Amino acid sequence: MTEDPVRVSVHVDAPAEVVYDLVSDVTGQHRFTEECTRSQWVHPATGPEVGAVFRGSNRNGPFRWATTSEVVSAEPGRRFRYLVRSLGTDVAEWEYVIEPGDDGCQVTETTYDRRNAFFRYVIAPLATGVWDRSEHNRRNIERTLDNLRRVAEQRV
Repeated sequence: MTEDPVRVSVHVDAPAEVVYDLVSDVTGQHRFTEECTRSQWVHPATGPEVGAVFRGSNRNGPFRWATTSEVVSAEPGRRFRYLVRSLGTDVAEWEYVIEPGDDGCQVTETTYDRRNAFFRYVIAPLATGVWDRSEHNRRNIERTLDNLRRVAEQRV
């Protein structure tokens, strides 16, 4: 059982390539994301390519947890998507779709919940302090996209 995806879009006055470089640079994503405090590529990956794996450190108030993610789509200037695992279980997929336009681009961030019922209702709330993950993610995505927009627009 999975919940409906959470999806939010924003217009960014920056080229699609600039936005893609920001969202696919997992070592720097913490500059604009809400829960991620640090990510690093797992050797031998050197960047955002399909099959590359990275580890993330996350925080929500006093709660901290680690994840391992695998890149499942890496289309420069268009799409970056990765599958997130924790405790050996698929928990989510995150995707950034970037649509270039004449005056910047449209960025849509989506998260797909992949947790089983036990993980969703028992493990995750105790580990993260979040009981309504969909609403929590919606608020965080709105903040993340606003931060991403500001960072991207400062680069042009």
